[in-house]
Amino acid sequence: MKYLIVGLGNIGAEYANTRHNIGFVVCDALARDLGATFSVERYASKTEARFKGRTLVMIKPTTYMNLSGKAVKYWLDKENIPLENLLVVVDDIALSPGTLRMKRQGSAAGHNGLTDIILKLNTNEFSRLRVGIGDDFRRGFQVDYVLGQWTRDEEKLMIPRVEVAVEMIKSYTAIGIDLTMTAFNNK
Repeated sequence: MKYLIVGLGNIGAEYANTRHNIGFVVCDALARDLGATFSVERYASKTEARFKGRTLVMIKPTTYMNLSGKAVKYWLDKENIPLENLLVVVDDIALSPGTLRMKRQGSAAGHNGLTDIILKLNTNEFSRLRVGIGDDFRRGFQVDYVLGQWTRDEEKLMIPRVEVAVEMIKSYTAIGIDLTMTAFNNK
């Protein structure tokens, strides 16, 4: 069985350690946990690892957030991975910092990366792991907030939550989304 694990973010030093790049951070942590190393390939940094008899193909799109669907579609097709084995790791301002929620499907909720993936795949029926980054910004300053650097307090909070996100992804591939949601959501 193969899975495509997609961490959303933006490439480039100016985006490193920003709230919007939490998908990249989680994907990097998963790769480290499984002893894998990313290399730059078509439309994404990519790596593969085995976990409990499954192959996890992990990508971090290099197409920038707003064009993430191009990389997702390409790698789903290239690796012949069924849509039900796609998991997208994405930041979410509707959740408080550190909150983790896995969902079977859903709307883009205003997230440009998810919007493009839904558009390119022509469906919103794919799993996602939403990582809360909070909404501590004044009206009209959402872009500055999501592209802003983590505060020290936020970093302290997020480090152990990234480890939990890695466990959630491994659980998703090992026992499926329903049991993973039961075990981890609202915890």
